[in-house]
Amino acid sequence: MTRERSTHRRDSVVLAAAVGVFGITFGVLATTSGLTVAQASAMSLLVFTGASQFAAVGVIGAGGEPVSAVGSALLLAARNGAYALTLDRVLPSKTSARVVAAQLVIDESTGMALAQQSRSDQREAFWITGLGVFVFWNLGTVLGASSGEAIGDPKTWGLDAAFPAGFMTFVIPHVRERSGLVAALVGGGIAVLAVPLVPAGAPVLLSVLGAMVSWVCCLRGRT
Repeated sequence: MTRERSTHRRDSVVLAAAVGVFGITFGVLATTSGLTVAQASAMSLLVFTGASQFAAVGVIGAGGEPVSAVGSALLLAARNGAYALTLDRVLPSKTSARVVAAQLVIDESTGMALAQQSRSDQREAFWITGLGVFVFWNLGTVLGASSGEAIGDPKTWGLDAAFPAGFMTFVIPHVRERSGLVAALVGGGIAVLAVPLVPAGAPVLLSVLGAMVSWVCCLRGRT
């Protein structure tokens, strides 16, 4: 076993365990927003994409409509489709295995896979990270959901800030480029202005207009 391979295996497991902590937070927020332990666990098993789950629970907790919750979740989950295209050569060719792999196409598994040099290391990093995160995330969800009542109001412990803080780690690298900065500023501005005017969850959906404005600006810049 090469040193590089040993390192990425260790990093994959450590990353998966760290994500499990966010799973605990999600479980707590889910049950305090009105979901049962079974519903929170089912969401983690079937949806399995943290940003979408937090968004849906946030809308539900704010009293938003189910349509807004689903729309917000789908909007954030759309990026996984782009990840799948990037990982096409890493994912297995057999249909049954590809279906399983599709459930594991998330930020962490994609990042770890693309960080490797050889195709074999990319595949291994994808599976170890994806399966590891799946296990720890779902265990964390069950633990957090089961202890939600004992913990009480998430705001008391600052758990309500966990998702925004984690989301910012994904946003910051993108705003270093002009297109990302334009999308963030315009989308954020639209969301802030829309909060008092539209139902809970709708501002997130409207913020996608920021990406469209950025796209138009980039097209004009190239002409």
